[in-house]
Amino acid sequence: MLAVHELSAHYGPVRAVDHVSLEVSAGSVTAVLGANGAGKTSLLRTITGLIPASAGRVIFEGEDITRRPVEEIVRRGLAHVPEGRGVIAELSVDENLRLGGLWRGRDAAPRKEIYELFPRLHDRRTQLASRLSGGERQMLSIGRALMGRPRALLLDEPSLGLAPLLVAQIMAMIRRLADTLDLAVLLVEQNARSALSVANRGVVLNLGRVVADEESHRLAADEGLRHAYLGF
Repeated sequence: MLAVHELSAHYGPVRAVDHVSLEVSAGSVTAVLGANGAGKTSLLRTITGLIPASAGRVIFEGEDITRRPVEEIVRRGLAHVPEGRGVIAELSVDENLRLGGLWRGRDAAPRKEIYELFPRLHDRRTQLASRLSGGERQMLSIGRALMGRPRALLLDEPSLGLAPLLVAQIMAMIRRLADTLDLAVLLVEQNARSALSVANRGVVLNLGRVVADEESHRLAADEGLRHAYLGF
């Protein structure tokens, strides 16, 4: 579904992504883990074309999308939910969702489908996004991305700033979305324990390079690696 081969990207002279390779299949969750500055966000931004790749390739559903325009990548079905729950606070829940379907036009998912996935959003559909809780804003961010009927979903720190109970709910929701929609999910997280609990596979980055790529239960059981890179 989504394959990254020897991908590199730079911020000026600094190599933020350093020959990274990974794969995400449909219906699976791959967690990208590591400390602040490890290159996790830069990796997602390079995959979606927000940062130009200096080397390597991104293959999505058999097509090389490495240097395609961002809007074309979105139309092909690769959705990116950035860090910070970037909803438009001045718009209602329903209006935010409508924006998510603009790129796909008639191919956009009906809002009814999103409200069935997120009943809490349906209850608050006329409220301004500014009045939502942190967990609800995260649901809205993901729901807006799903309006484009993506085949792959890239999530950047969806648990950031949420209470532990909400983190568990968001992670369970991500797992459910992968299973029910057959999505390929690439999940960037600093909360390694939570991410590994729902992921099929984990990739650990350090200074832009892959230092581990294993099944999630093996990573969670590797005490030395956990202490060195994951903080638990």
